[in-house]
This record gives sequence, C-alpha cells and structure tokens, in this order.
Amino acid sequence: MKTKRNLLIFIVVILLSGWLGVFIDRFIPEQPKGDTLGMGIWLVFPLLTTILLRVFAGDGWRDIGLLPNLKGNIKWYIVSLLVYPVITSVVLLLSYIFGWMDFSNFNIDVLVSVFVGGLLIQFVKNFFEESVWRGYLTSKLSSLKVNDFWLYFIVGGVWGAWHIPYFLVFLSESDIFSVLPVNRWLFALIGIVTMICWTVMYTEIYLMTKSIWPLVLMHMTEDALVNPLILDGYIKIAQGKEFLVSPTAGIITTILYLMVGLLLRTKRKKLERGLLKNGRETFPFVELK
Repeated sequence: MKTKRNLLIFIVVILLSGWLGVFIDRFIPEQPKGDTLGMGIWLVFPLLTTILLRVFAGDGWRDIGLLPNLKGNIKWYIVSLLVYPVITSVVLLLSYIFGWMDFSNFNIDVLVSVFVGGLLIQFVKNFFEESVWRGYLTSKLSSLKVNDFWLYFIVGGVWGAWHIPYFLVFLSESDIFSVLPVNRWLFALIGIVTMICWTVMYTEIYLMTKSIWPLVLMHMTEDALVNPLILDGYIKIAQGKEFLVSPTAGIITTILYLMVGLLLRTKRKKLERGLLKNGRETFPFVELK
C-alpha cells in the first residue's frame, strides 16, 4: 500500500512539475532560451521528489541500484555502451546506401571530438535521470511484480509524459524540425511512443543487473552522440525520409531499439529459467515473474 501511494504521489508531482515551470516562466520573460528557471524546475523536480519520498515517506534507499554489480554483468555494460552507436551506424549506413541522407557536412573527427567532450556532463546529468526512471520508478513497479509489458508501458509513458512541457514549450521549433517536420503536438506524441519503445531495453538491462550504472552509460552515449549528430547538422535527412530514418525518432530506428529490448527480454527469461532448473528462486537481485 505504501509503495502504491508513493508511486502515485511521484507520478502526479513530476507530471505537474513541468507545467509549474511553464507557469513560473510567464512571470520572468527575459531569460535565455533553453535555460530558464522553469526548465530548471522541470529537470530537478523528479529527483527532488524521489529524495523526499525516500527520506520522509518510508521508501528508503536500498533499492536505488547504486552498486555496480559488475560480477557476471560486464557484457551488459558493453551492450549499454554500444547499443546507440551500433544502431545509429546501421541507420546511417542504410541511409547512405539508399540516398536518404546528405553527408556533405559529416566530419568524423569533429563528431568524435564533440562526443568525447560531452561525455562528462552527460554522465552527471544521466546519473540523476536514471536514479529516477530506473532507480526509483522501475524499481518500485518491479517490486509490485507488475507484468513486464505493463512495466514498459507505465515507465515509458510516465517518462515520455514528463517531457510534454519540454516538447510543447521549452524545446525550440528549430530543434523540433531538425528531428521531424511536424508540429509540437505530433512531436510530443511521437516522442512518448519512442520513449516507451526505448524503455524496453533500459528496463531489461536494469532487471538483469539491478544497477543504474549501465543505464547511465547508455543514456550518456545517446545524449553525447545521437543528439549532436542531428541537432548540430552533421547529417541532413532527405525530405520525406525523416519519419523513416531520423536517428532519434525514425520508424526504422525505433523498431531496431525495440527489437534490441525484446531480444534482451528473451535472454533474461532464458537465464531465469536456467536458474530455476538449478534450484535457485531468483535471478540476481530480481524477483521472478
């Protein structure tokens, strides 16, 4: 009962936090675009809410996933580091073969420099994010033995819905059009669907390792590589092909990430069955469902 109550509080507060930020920004008009007080409130409230719930509402800290749990899990750390670069490379290669992208501005040396230069800040940022989405929301729902597919849908849906004020207000139209040529509302809908699909692989790696660190690395790699690739103009997608091969929200791209997640789920289920045959009741740190 306590866990369900706290989850409801968490979801309500974080879904309202962005709109609180939008409201506050209306009274402070002269602020740098993309760095407003309201946007700061939107970014900080999920983490602040989890801290308050852990300290004052009885959630505790044991399930946050701060231990790296490296034993037997190195391969999942490697997967976490490689999944975004590999899928992005596949999409770029397909686009090159079929002429769906213009690579005239593509400079691998500059891109690598930008990627490496962004790793530290993205590592710090995504430590705080993953301590919320995996370390709190996924962990608490998993403790309630929620069905896998409901787990993906709830975590991905809340994660995506938290971004709605960002999509509709905070994000610039130029950034939206660099990803997909759609209006803000459609972009928000596509963004939520994309995050639900991405959540499958994030959830599966978390369930297998019970640690937020591989997810921090995976999220860090995505933010440091994929976002600059398109937002900084290293590639230009041919008109009409954005919906297919956008590195962040294209149909082909999203299907590939979903396939990775479902393959990881299949692997986890096989490992769980193997442990059961050996007389063990649980996969490391994870209750069987």
